[in-house]
Amino acid sequence: MKRIDVSRREFLRASSALSILGPVAAPFGVNLATIGAAAAQTTTPPTDYKALVCVFMFGGNDASNMVLPTDTDSWTRYQAARNQGAQPIALMPAGTPPDTTAARGTPAFLGGVLPITLKTAQAFPAGTAGSGARPFALHPLLTNLQSIFTQGKVAIVANVGTLLTPTTKAQYQGKQVPLPRSLFSHNDQQSEWQSGAAEGARIGWAGQMGDLLASANGANSIFTAISTAGNAVMLAGNSILQYQVSASGAVGINGISNASLYGTNSGPAALRAVITTPSSSSVYPSDYAAVVNRSISAGSTLNTALAGVTVVAPTQYTNPITGNAATNPLATQLQTVAHIIAAAPALGAKRQIFFVSIGGFDTHANQNNVQPNLMAQLDHGLAYFYTTLSGLGLADSVTAFTMSEFARTFTTNGLGTDHAWGSHHLVVGGAVKGGDMYNQFPTVGVDLGGFNNPNAVGSGALIPTVAVDQYAATLGAWFGVTPANLATIFPNLAGFTPATLGFV
Repeated sequence: MKRIDVSRREFLRASSALSILGPVAAPFGVNLATIGAAAAQTTTPPTDYKALVCVFMFGGNDASNMVLPTDTDSWTRYQAARNQGAQPIALMPAGTPPDTTAARGTPAFLGGVLPITLKTAQAFPAGTAGSGARPFALHPLLTNLQSIFTQGKVAIVANVGTLLTPTTKAQYQGKQVPLPRSLFSHNDQQSEWQSGAAEGARIGWAGQMGDLLASANGANSIFTAISTAGNAVMLAGNSILQYQVSASGAVGINGISNASLYGTNSGPAALRAVITTPSSSSVYPSDYAAVVNRSISAGSTLNTALAGVTVVAPTQYTNPITGNAATNPLATQLQTVAHIIAAAPALGAKRQIFFVSIGGFDTHANQNNVQPNLMAQLDHGLAYFYTTLSGLGLADSVTAFTMSEFARTFTTNGLGTDHAWGSHHLVVGGAVKGGDMYNQFPTVGVDLGGFNNPNAVGSGALIPTVAVDQYAATLGAWFGVTPANLATIFPNLAGFTPATLGFV
């Protein structure tokens, strides 16, 4: 019997992957696979509500222009490395007014970086002169996040990246420790961040957390792991898989949700009967028909719950490159997430994990015309999301966090930046211990003229000093995953100290 159950589960997974329902219904086909049985409960079911929201920045965000040390040594090396080439990308010092006559997107047009004051002062690292508190700033277009940081609801986690074991510069250069596969490959590092394994991984860390806590969501455990951005291995568990949604809610089959089909009111019901009636009495058609029927019902359940609540729609943002008001696709995704979170009581959900994304960060060229707009969207989207949840009284229950497959080189190639490694990330929410930076911000700069950066190699690629495992485990601990289960999800976690970072 056990052998049959396993093969049936694999059949349903394969059915989803092959999009049996056709290309138009592909997201619906993926949703079929989420109708599996919940994992055995291994923790006490929670009674409160919590949600994690991953904002994945596809392409590799240039974090060196998102969070910046502004002490004299760091700023001098920053300007020397980035104020070069046909399109210099070095941002202007704090307090520099925007030059509206400059070309849009250029550092002069954007104006100075935005100073922030940390609650806990950071010392100056090796190779950087200075005394007292090391000063920092944000990208000029992160004005809303600067304000929320000051309110203590945004935290910065410095120099995070994929690691198998703590790694020093000497160990990296001497090939003395194992490294993640294909460090500078988009697909592999996207997978590493989401699953701890290179491209081809089938199980993600958030999906495994969903396995453990889905029982808290009762009959609607299908809504444990939800993506607004297509397939994400991060949300795939051993029994829990992602449920894909669109801006309007559940993704269904054209015709079934309509009032009529082919001119008759009985058409939708007839179509449902056709696709949910087994073609034979054998086990696979029967199972498949039952799962299709339950998935259709789940879509109806979600849309009914969404109809019972409303959330404020995001305003448009100003595209800094065109100067025009525009719809922010990230904010639209986050509106959908906020809507589902507001409907959680109607769904009986206690633990949910969401995946949204924003792309375009692979700025090898034309960075001045690309990254400013992405920073504007990130700022607008996260600020909208936090403000909306605050208005619903849910800000303390939801933690949003950024991820990206890697950062970019400290030096410019003349038009933009290339693939690097360690990066800086933002965590936003009412439960976040914000207004602060977690982990020592590294020494910046490239080895040149007798200067040897202990934290970077090559063109200024930072060697991470915090592993993705620690970053994700910190989120998981807040979410309700026990230390023992975190050690199972992140088998390399025992090699890192501390295991969790305390930012939430």
